[in-house]
Amino acid sequence: MFEFVTGVLNIQYWYVFPGSFYTLHFYGAWVFVAGLVVHTGLKSRTVIRSLRTRGLIRELRVDTAHTEPEPPDASDLVSTAPAAPTISRRGALAFAGAGSLVLLALSVGQSLGGPLRRTALLAPHGQDLGGGPNDFQINQTAAQVGIRKAETGASWRLTLSQAEGTGQAPVRLSRADLLGLDQHTVHLPIACVEGWSTDNQAWTGVRLRDLARLAGVSRPASVLVESLERGGTFRHAALSAGQIMDPDSLLALRVNGADLSLDHGYPARVIVPANPGVHNTKWVSKVTFDV
Repeated sequence: MFEFVTGVLNIQYWYVFPGSFYTLHFYGAWVFVAGLVVHTGLKSRTVIRSLRTRGLIRELRVDTAHTEPEPPDASDLVSTAPAAPTISRRGALAFAGAGSLVLLALSVGQSLGGPLRRTALLAPHGQDLGGGPNDFQINQTAAQVGIRKAETGASWRLTLSQAEGTGQAPVRLSRADLLGLDQHTVHLPIACVEGWSTDNQAWTGVRLRDLARLAGVSRPASVLVESLERGGTFRHAALSAGQIMDPDSLLALRVNGADLSLDHGYPARVIVPANPGVHNTKWVSKVTFDV
């Protein structure tokens, strides 16, 4: 119930958690998995014995009128005076299955896209879209994270630097400077840890490994990417050496043949293969390579 309720609260943007949702959900998942494993281990002999003596198919054919209570057992988990049954075993399974299908139908549209996107009533991320070539899901808009349009205009600069202590002077590039570098196009989706994803989009920009060389780092150990965002857990992200050197890892300037929209990270955003959406930082302002 904790996993289910907190998951629904999170996708509806109701952040009522005493700490980080991601940390709480992660450890809650481990508690759930551990409880399930222990419960399965303790009850496996009883389940196997019951199915051998009574048969799964035969039990599912029993209707409510002929459903009989379980006999008392040593665990004291069976009521000694059960009420009359109101649902059969078959009905209980059908209820759970139908409920799962309803939840699927009300959320899967944000991943499938197209007309089904509007049916994703339990997944509001699927409703927040761009327009034209930028017509795909937006996790957080520029307004939601406090990005002012003036910050992303002609005065915007990308700062490339090395980690402190190297003595290397930082390099500052305008968007025009970046567009003047070798441009590469990759086709990658955005896959968010909150359960939504996009189709492949055609991203165009500068390879991260080329930016590393501009910063004077030929073989970076890692990189810290920082955003114009003023707060929040994901205003910066760390990428590994393998991610930096991947030829499909870009600082994207355009998508699907058009400039990025402001809500999709204009003037520049990171896009990295198999990287969680929250780590594909938008509105990038500074990139620091560790030697």
